[in-house]
Amino acid sequence: MQTLWDHRFALRTQNMQSSTIRELLKFTQQPDVISFAGGMPAPEIFPIDEFAEASNLVLKEQGAEALQYSTTEGYLPLREMIARHTNQYGINVTADNIMITNGSQQALDLIGKIFINPGDRILVESPTYLGALQAWNAYNAQYVSVPLDQDGIKVDQLEHALRAGPKFMYVLPNFQNPTGVTIPLERRKFLVELADRYGVPIIEDDPYGQLRFEGKHIPAIEVLDDQLYGNNCSYHGNVIYLSTFSKILAPGIRLAWVVATPEIIQKMVMAKQGTDLSTPAFNQMIAYEVGKGGFLNGHIQNIINVYRDRRDIMLEELQNNMPDGVNWTHPQGGLFLWATLPDKIDTSQLLKIAVGKKVAFVPGVAFHPDGSGKNTMRLNFSNAKPEMIRLGIRRLAESIKESL
Repeated sequence: MQTLWDHRFALRTQNMQSSTIRELLKFTQQPDVISFAGGMPAPEIFPIDEFAEASNLVLKEQGAEALQYSTTEGYLPLREMIARHTNQYGINVTADNIMITNGSQQALDLIGKIFINPGDRILVESPTYLGALQAWNAYNAQYVSVPLDQDGIKVDQLEHALRAGPKFMYVLPNFQNPTGVTIPLERRKFLVELADRYGVPIIEDDPYGQLRFEGKHIPAIEVLDDQLYGNNCSYHGNVIYLSTFSKILAPGIRLAWVVATPEIIQKMVMAKQGTDLSTPAFNQMIAYEVGKGGFLNGHIQNIINVYRDRRDIMLEELQNNMPDGVNWTHPQGGLFLWATLPDKIDTSQLLKIAVGKKVAFVPGVAFHPDGSGKNTMRLNFSNAKPEMIRLGIRRLAESIKESL
């Protein structure tokens, strides 16, 4: 229905869409629905006592600073802590290369704001994180998509896509959202070399990389790019790296960070100033107090232990209950796995049956820029407790059997 305001909105709003996941979450808040839809961490392992203690300490000792406006780049001790923490993973940067954002979603929006002109092509994995699509649709981006296999983006199809002249490439190399797949080392190296050859920057989104359940740590694309350029910590390479506290502390504090060259950081600072001036100092100072002193490493291991168990239970139930023709990924970490159903099943329609049986998931079409993937779905294993995972997968299997 047309309203008085429709003709007054900017043209860019025509490409804005509500988040499929956010809309699903509204519906699945019913207490009797078992939801595999959200990307939510397990609330029972939030460090609530540590946050309470840190909050009291910050207010008692630094209350005036915590409640005041802050610098756009972010609280310096927190940025220094992030630099030390990421150094453990070979990402050798300083606080000057780091900016704090209100979640990774803001970082994606700021990237769109400073890089994307209307009609610019963006190279993405297919499927890819739908929050990135939602952020960049507002800037009238076009997408060049490259499909995935069990080892992530198919680099044998990457060169053809790079010839289309994308403004940048967006990848989630570790336990990808939505599929859970990980790009192996040799494929990462080839990806970096191709991006360098074609002069295409890489946005490396890594919210889950620290949550590895099995296998060895694989160097970040940023690290491999740094080795290619031989920068020795000066960070003048071809990668903008994103990560977040949402998955290793708590999403409610809305804290993430960008690692980039100082010139990119400065542009993002100016863009952020036009958005919110700064990320709340109070949140940043609390996160610093909680995270300092080595707490993060032990807490991350606790998260890994919980999520590994839940992943294993979901994989076991899928194996025991799903009908023939249903396949799924085996994530080595993270929060998600990806299921592919027989072609005849449209998971958007399947969702209606599943919700009737009190179980929910995200239909896969939302993650595909071209609207494909109608027979796919994303399943989250981090948020539901083990007994709910078992019951939920059995309900989902019943729903699929009814649809065959």
